[in-house]
Amino acid sequence: MAFVGSLDQGTSSTRFMIFDQSGKVVGQHQLEHRQILPAAGWVEHDAAEIWERTQEVITGALKQANLLGSQLSSIGITNQRETTVAWDVTTGQPLHNAIVWQDVRTASYLESLPESAHAALTHKSGLTVAPYFAGSKMHWLIKNSAQVQAAIAAGTARFGTVDSWLLWNLSG
Repeated sequence: MAFVGSLDQGTSSTRFMIFDQSGKVVGQHQLEHRQILPAAGWVEHDAAEIWERTQEVITGALKQANLLGSQLSSIGITNQRETTVAWDVTTGQPLHNAIVWQDVRTASYLESLPESAHAALTHKSGLTVAPYFAGSKMHWLIKNSAQVQAAIAAGTARFGTVDSWLLWNLSG
């Protein structure tokens, strides 16, 4: 019998569900993670904590379903979209807390861009320029985190949203 796992890494918690071939839930587990609020309008998550919770919920759901991980034919990942993580590919450790999708610390930087840049970005992406998106969060990390800067200089920095962070970890 084939089983499919579903990893939902959300803004406040991580959940893993296992479905059998008829779509019935045979195991599930969910855990919350901390919200880090270092300044007004700033929201961060500890990416290492998210990875720990991910491992715990997968283990818990497998145990509840009395299955081994090798019995899963696939795992789908959904996540909190634009929450941005920087990590070191050699150590596997986050270089800074993840900057959450709702964080607005990059608003003034984006407002400082000329209107022509806004127009070009909107034309290429179809999206308005806003601090919601990952690009300005990556820019902030590059400009403001000594650990990120050192990892870039060493060629070991990796950037992505939470789904890429989890996929990188799950792939070993």
